[in-house]
Amino acid sequence: MAPPPDRRPRPLVRLTAGPLTARRAGTAIAVATLAVTVAGGVLVAVFDRRDFPTLGEGLWFAVQTVTTVGYGDVTPRTTVGRLIGTVVMVTGIGFLSVVTAAITAAFVESARQRLGTARPEPVADELRAIRERLERIERRLDER
Repeated sequence: MAPPPDRRPRPLVRLTAGPLTARRAGTAIAVATLAVTVAGGVLVAVFDRRDFPTLGEGLWFAVQTVTTVGYGDVTPRTTVGRLIGTVVMVTGIGFLSVVTAAITAAFVESARQRLGTARPEPVADELRAIRERLERIERRLDER
């Protein structure tokens, strides 16, 4: 019997088809951030019509919120609008944190390769020596 068809969207199937790499993770986070931003803009325009009478104003609010610019020209005053803004803010902060971490990791890896310390063998050798020493001590204690 054939397996049931995969009903997930094609981009999601492609994204999860292989092992998770930094590139795939970055793509997934960028897509999720974009989706939350657009959804937040639409939702704030739907649920907070007084502060965001047009879809354009809702999207503008979401974009400036996710980028942490926050000009303050449009801000939600209702609880629903503020909750949507909170989700968009947290998503934007998370996205910026991941981008910063990825750039930092690339710089660190580049420096390791330039300095010839790409592999932490000295640490592994030291841990191996400590383990062997502990095993000798345990054998001696067992003999007594």
